[in-house]
Amino acid sequence: MKSLVLAVPFLLCAISIWASERPNILFIMSDDHASQAIGAYGGILAQLDPTPTIDRLAEEGVLMENVFAQNSICTPSRASIMTGQSSAVNGATDLDKEISVEQQYLSKEMRKAGYQTAVIGKWHLKEKPETFDYYKVLVGQGHYIDPVFLEKGATGTVVRPSASAWERNKFGPNIIFENAVQMEGHSTDRVTDSALEWLREERDPKKPFFLKLHYKAPHDRFRNAPRYDTYLDDVDIPEPDSLFDRQNHGSIATRGYEEELLPFLGSSISMRHRVRNYRGFAKGLLKINPEASEEEIAAYAYQQYLKRYLRCVKGIDDNIQRVLNFLKEEGLDGNTVVVYTSDQGMFLGEHDYIDKRWAYEESMRMPFIVRYPESIPAGSRSDAIVENIDIPAMLLDYAGVETPDYMHGRSFRTIMETGREGEDWKDAAYYHYWMHLKHHFVPAHIGIRTKEYKLLLFYGCAENSAEAHSPPAWELYDLIDDPKEMNNLYDDPEYSAIVEELKERLKELRSLYGEDDPKFLCNRAIDAYWDYDDEDRSRAVSLSESFREEMEEKYPPRSFSK
Repeated sequence: MKSLVLAVPFLLCAISIWASERPNILFIMSDDHASQAIGAYGGILAQLDPTPTIDRLAEEGVLMENVFAQNSICTPSRASIMTGQSSAVNGATDLDKEISVEQQYLSKEMRKAGYQTAVIGKWHLKEKPETFDYYKVLVGQGHYIDPVFLEKGATGTVVRPSASAWERNKFGPNIIFENAVQMEGHSTDRVTDSALEWLREERDPKKPFFLKLHYKAPHDRFRNAPRYDTYLDDVDIPEPDSLFDRQNHGSIATRGYEEELLPFLGSSISMRHRVRNYRGFAKGLLKINPEASEEEIAAYAYQQYLKRYLRCVKGIDDNIQRVLNFLKEEGLDGNTVVVYTSDQGMFLGEHDYIDKRWAYEESMRMPFIVRYPESIPAGSRSDAIVENIDIPAMLLDYAGVETPDYMHGRSFRTIMETGREGEDWKDAAYYHYWMHLKHHFVPAHIGIRTKEYKLLLFYGCAENSAEAHSPPAWELYDLIDDPKEMNNLYDDPEYSAIVEELKERLKELRSLYGEDDPKFLCNRAIDAYWDYDDEDRSRAVSLSESFREEMEEKYPPRSFSK
């Protein structure tokens, strides 16, 4: 008994030493921050120098060029990062789903490994993050101004007037938040304040910390802090070529048999889409120039959209600098793995789209930059294909934890540190957007993305439907010759062998990630249009016409007075 008593404090001491030797982990994630809006990724916006702080992280660490969300929408992507699982397995296939407290695997594993854990900012996974030692998270989507937080241990009640017609319809004139606190000012500033307060006052110096620092910005309905109101005022933002020229991008699934579906699919910068467009910006221009053409209206709306977006980005970049300054002042920067990413990408006018959801590059690609001076070479880059389900495995690797069997993902720590991919590393990313035609009118689709090609199938129905509702179609893009995805090659006979090979690979990934489970009725539609023979194409043409008629009745042309 005496030896056991002596062994217990020795064991606890050993665990404490083991924990202190491992790095702190700061995981910073914004919402909808496109890689093309980060200077280090290049592109037409780099000349504006929108992200000097994030760019310095890339200069001091590694920039991952090919990190992809398997499902480019907020809740599903965040669920995959917490679980290491595909949407089909963790259950969060769309914005209305959730993961249970029991499924908050990443934080549970970190705590078991001896880390002090906290999540501060946007959570968006419905169930409170009770598996963290501390949380202070925005309610739902959160508000940009005077945000309300659910905080661990809080006992107060916050009453906030409903800020939109949707909120008034759901909650009435006021929303009541229990166990909440409200802070004055801009969300990005207050999230950072809260993180710094936790780091200064609650951090246990005897333990490594794992902090998930999540910003709401730059999510749509942009509201920047007032100090950025004039930022970029006198700057002409460069336009993507595809804003005005779609070329051979898309298919009957996204454009219609004879372009008849263009007014109904994919929210637009221009006035193309009848429901989701930047009509308010157009009105602003027409007050100045009543004779403005449709192209001039689109160009004006683009400038307004981008400036509002980049003002929110600027707020994030400046606030990250505040956190990095703290790490340096406290002597923590050398032993902290700093990750910067976003839950997915974002369209900034490319193909005349806004929002995300599509499996095209601008939406599917996540920015991903990691600084850890101890082992990651400064200024390095990698084009290894990584999926968001791999992120928790990598984080756990730095915590000294082997990837649990229940996770689909794999750690890519060695790739970041050596620049080399192992022979068995993945060479393809999987994609599945499930929310057929919801909110931004994007048809459901699946896909596979390698370093050379992308193959997509738009299957035309919701998760619980077995038959196509909008026209199905396949799309193939040669990413070497056509990185902006302007030319759908699916029907080009020279690529027929590549199509067949990618279809086989796509089947394998669907099986690996549990996506082919017959409980999902949409798999019947996927199977029905897999071969896409003449009969399938004929049905797609018929569906295009019937779908157009349905949308015309539901969304007639809106009068727009100049």
